[in-house]
Amino acid sequence: MKPSITFVLLLLFLVCSCNKEHKNSLNATESTQQETLKTEIIDLSHSYSDETVYWVTAKEFDLDTVFKGQTDKGYFYSANNFSTAEHGGTHIDAPIHFAEKGQSVDEIPLEKLIGSAIKIDVSVNALQNADYLITVDDLKAWEQKENTKIPDGSIVLLQTGFSKYYPNKVKYMGTDERGEIAVEKLHFPGLSGEAAKWLVEKRNINAIGIDTPSIDYGQSQYFKSHVILLTKNIPAFENLTNLDKLPSRGFEIIALPMKIKGGSGAPLRIVAMVKKTQ
Repeated sequence: MKPSITFVLLLLFLVCSCNKEHKNSLNATESTQQETLKTEIIDLSHSYSDETVYWVTAKEFDLDTVFKGQTDKGYFYSANNFSTAEHGGTHIDAPIHFAEKGQSVDEIPLEKLIGSAIKIDVSVNALQNADYLITVDDLKAWEQKENTKIPDGSIVLLQTGFSKYYPNKVKYMGTDERGEIAVEKLHFPGLSGEAAKWLVEKRNINAIGIDTPSIDYGQSQYFKSHVILLTKNIPAFENLTNLDKLPSRGFEIIALPMKIKGGSGAPLRIVAMVKKTQ
């Protein structure tokens, strides 16, 4: 029995459709791969080790080897226990850290932690003054140079240049002493309370980060920037690194902390997605 013309045409249509869908799928895959190749992933996180810098009154990182080696069954096995304070190394300050009704780590919306970002470089001034306070004028200078306002929903990263001293505690934070007596010896740059207030009242940012031990400078006694920002549920990322590898804008941030229920802070793995220049 000969196939009808209608059947043959239908068969040809199905074959062509399948080929088109396959080609579209290949094109989509190729496009995704090309976009990936055009993006550089930059790690903004310090590793955790016995060198990790912590606040002078916080419990430092400890890694305890449970087992490492060949088992009696013939395979290799490695496992550790670790203990650490919430606030140390590259970490996040959740709003509840300085705001009674603020969000804890597990409550921070992912939209606050993932998104477009800008970098404000104040290293020329900060590296000459360990007590440097980032001012409103510094923020406005970035806007003037870039000919744009700080975009709504931005993650703002502040580059002081101090990450180059990490993990040398004396150069990075002013002292290698521990305990309450060491607090008055802390020296490193931070964001002024006036600048924090300006960001909250005049701009609309999602999060903020800095390459020093704290968003407030070392000699702060009232932690005004923490209070101002965190009261508005703006989380802070501290002890960042590699900010010198970032452009001033046009990149994305992924900042995912350990999801500690009720946590006031947590270790943070933060990366930047930067489009490669051709």
